[in-house]
Amino acid sequence: MPAQTLNLTADVVELTRNVCNIESVSGNEKALANAIETALAAYPHLEVIRDADAIVARTNLGRANRVLIAGHIDTVPVADNLPVRIADIDGEAHIWGRGTVDMKAGVAVQLKLAAALTEPNVDITWIFYDHEEVDASLNGMGRLARNRPELLAGDFAVLCEPTAAEIEGGCNGTMRIEVTTSGVKAHSARAWMGKNAIHAVEEILGCLNRYATQDVEVDGLVYRESLNAVLISGGIATNVIPDAAKVTINYRFAPSKSIGDAEAHLREVFAGYEVRVTDASAGARPGLDQPAAAAFIAATGLTARPKYGWTDVARFSALGIPAVNFGPGDPNKAHADDESCPVAQIYACEEALTKWLTK
Repeated sequence: MPAQTLNLTADVVELTRNVCNIESVSGNEKALANAIETALAAYPHLEVIRDADAIVARTNLGRANRVLIAGHIDTVPVADNLPVRIADIDGEAHIWGRGTVDMKAGVAVQLKLAAALTEPNVDITWIFYDHEEVDASLNGMGRLARNRPELLAGDFAVLCEPTAAEIEGGCNGTMRIEVTTSGVKAHSARAWMGKNAIHAVEEILGCLNRYATQDVEVDGLVYRESLNAVLISGGIATNVIPDAAKVTINYRFAPSKSIGDAEAHLREVFAGYEVRVTDASAGARPGLDQPAAAAFIAATGLTARPKYGWTDVARFSALGIPAVNFGPGDPNKAHADDESCPVAQIYACEEALTKWLTK
């Protein structure tokens, strides 16, 4: 097939349509990465670097500060929602189809501005990365951090994840643990000969029901924590008293806590039980006290709010770079079969980022 191309001088909504229509389900990003690389290479003010299917384009103007603006180019599988189209939804124009929210409208804004802003007020590193929607070990941003950390150097970062064109600072951390109860196996006809490990789960659920969640202020934003059971398993047969049961628990914790802090807290909550950490990702401070963040908020005229979910801003935070989420689209529509993004939000993000980067 002929190579697919992108016109970066097109209207940003038309560019969104074109980016979306180059199908790039995770693992199949090459065609879109090729199109992005080719399009950006035509602009002499940009140094373009490729790492697998991640494309980095940066200015080198000698500015005092450098900001990073990032977005992932992969999507979840298509659900009969390509090619995208413009649709009227409740009297408002939307671009409808896979990737419009998560997160190719944001990527289109990045591409448009990367080409247009030849003399920004800061140096900019534009990052278009692969494999965000799959296992974290494959994440293109993580790969860049491991292999080319110098490409991620900067003072402040914006991740163009969907936020309905509002600023969401940092993100909560997340940890999953397994809490195990033990018992004694026996025939269910002689239950008194054993000890039922599933019944003991009631005590763990009681801990969760009594747990007082916290609201934690970090850099001027209040993050809401949560602690919830998400899975329960146990037993081997319908006529056997189970000798083991397991509750999987997810803890969403404020970005002021480290992974070690979160683990210590959970071991205290579930003292006396076997606790095993199965997954953990640190949160990200929003860094709203940093000059670059303050300038972003002032230029956009928006009020920052906390990000309760986990996003790749945490990867920037791990590198010591404060970061916020800012992009078009309602995150509740991400991955939906009827995924769609209001056209007005795409223009709003284009305008806000332009104002910030040229003021």
